[in-house]
Amino acid sequence: MTADPTPLVDPRTYVDGVPYELLAALRTTGPVVWVEEPPLLGLPGGPGFWLVLRHADVTDVLRQPRLFSSRLGATQIRDPATGADLDYVRRMMLNMDPPEHGRLRRPVARSFTPRAVAAVEASIRANAVMLVERALGDADEGVCDFARDLAADLPLLTLADVLGVPEPDRWLLYDWSNRVIGFQDPDYAVSATFDPQTGTEAARAALRHRPAPDPDGRMPDPRTRTGMPDLYAYAHLLAESKRRARGRDVMSILLAQQGDERLATEEFENMFWLFAVAGNETVRNGLPGAMIALLEHPAQMERLRQEPALFDTAVDELLRWWTPVMVFRRTATEDTTIAGVPVRGGDKVVVSFTSANRDEAVFARPDRLDLTRHPNPHLVFGHGPHFCLGAHLARCQVRALFEALLARTTSVTYAGAPAYLRSNFQRGVKRLPIRWRRH
Repeated sequence: MTADPTPLVDPRTYVDGVPYELLAALRTTGPVVWVEEPPLLGLPGGPGFWLVLRHADVTDVLRQPRLFSSRLGATQIRDPATGADLDYVRRMMLNMDPPEHGRLRRPVARSFTPRAVAAVEASIRANAVMLVERALGDADEGVCDFARDLAADLPLLTLADVLGVPEPDRWLLYDWSNRVIGFQDPDYAVSATFDPQTGTEAARAALRHRPAPDPDGRMPDPRTRTGMPDLYAYAHLLAESKRRARGRDVMSILLAQQGDERLATEEFENMFWLFAVAGNETVRNGLPGAMIALLEHPAQMERLRQEPALFDTAVDELLRWWTPVMVFRRTATEDTTIAGVPVRGGDKVVVSFTSANRDEAVFARPDRLDLTRHPNPHLVFGHGPHFCLGAHLARCQVRALFEALLARTTSVTYAGAPAYLRSNFQRGVKRLPIRWRRH
């Protein structure tokens, strides 16, 4: 009897962790499984989708954008509420197919090459050391929240540098990410951490556009133009300042494009949304996920502390074991098959990175953390034309933070239970209390 896949679509499932046993059971029964979309958490039901479970089939789907489109229905499991909402999000690079996708990707790709990232590595390492020393202080031992005190701020500092956002405004990015990734989570959907007294005038002006919760406490859909008016207001105010004094950051590069590569207003807004949210969230959850991986495997943590050369392979294994982005959606453009299973044109096709990264056919003992694992063809950063631009930047941040933490401690253990995000998309960590000792 085939296991019931319905829990996989319910965001509440992931508050207790990823159901790996269910995914493993489903992988043994077939390459794909049909998943119903019942009404959940006040949202309407959907038509259902094909969930792609195995590594080989996930990569096949992702490298065939003409057959499995990012644009047709966008890339989130849940369909946009209206045709107008779909039309708007289609102007985001994430939701485009080649060749239009390449038109937006090419101008900014040079900001994320290994050579370009090398130019900011010193800053990343310095920020990692600063954050660890700030969290540890002068004490010989103590407790902190790794998710908030360490993992949250490093990607914000990095993104502020790369994107060109003034550093005092970086916690705006934190709140925007919470609202987008955590819209299914009551703690994150109304996130308002940023203190306007610490930010720029542009930040304070943008905050005046922040939407308020409805009588049920629900914020508007953050994937819509009306759901994030404060983000878009800030994007345009930042653009005005960049036009007056352009730099070498991503925002300045985008604004400098001319001719066929010039961005329309909707494309610019969506590009800023993408970098401000996606550029922050994957690393922000990958870092505490990596910490949990080491906490669950203390012998491997100690080995990494004693053998720093292991970081060359450890970073990718830490990311594979956690897999921050769990799924992405495509839409079949015509009748086809996936590993012999018939799929109709128009069907949703959702690839499970979480399942693919634990596929027994590719990874020996996949549930075990092996910091020496090589090769490690994980799919944390996707595959095909949408492979993550910031992959090298993400790896650099993971390495820098753990090098700094392990070099300054002799032990790190749980100080309480982690709290996980209520989301079927992002494997998020809201709180991760740790106890550290220097001697």
